Amino acid sequence: MANYTLEKKDRFNVLGLGTELLSDYTDSAGIAREKSEFWSAVAQDGRLDTLKAISTNDYIFAVNEAVNNKMMHYAGVITDESVPQESRVIEFPAGDYLVVRGEGSTAEELSHALTYAAFAEALPEVKDFIYVGGPNATVEMEQRDGRVVGEMWIPVVPA
Repeated sequence: MANYTLEKKDRFNVLGLGTELLSDYTDSAGIAREKSEFWSAVAQDGRLDTLKAISTNDYIFAVNEAVNNKMMHYAGVITDESVPQESRVIEFPAGDYLVVRGEGSTAEELSHALTYAAFAEALPEVKDFIYVGGPNATVEMEQRDGRVVGEMWIPVVPA
């Protein structure tokens, strides 16, 4: 059973640096590999540090969004600033969100655990709300006792 709540959130934007995921949407191993390679690249080439430097808080967002019939994945932060690299402002609507909490030994492990808990456990349990698309995000919030702690935020609407 997933550790989740339903919460109201104000509208917010995330500035993201992204990549198109080319694996079939049913190929979870391929998608995981592409995401891992993307995060390694943005960490190694300094783009993630550039984002962190302009963030309004310590949260790091891993955003999934369908854009123009493409599966997109972004590394992002909340900020009012911009970066010299190609980026996208990802708009999250005000409203109800399914929020799943968790932790992992790495950010990648956290993301995998939260994604599974949210989509395979929590969403099927929630009877009064449904996910109808739009961006969703894993939010890396803090490091505690050598663990990465965070949440997954999925916008939902009344069923």
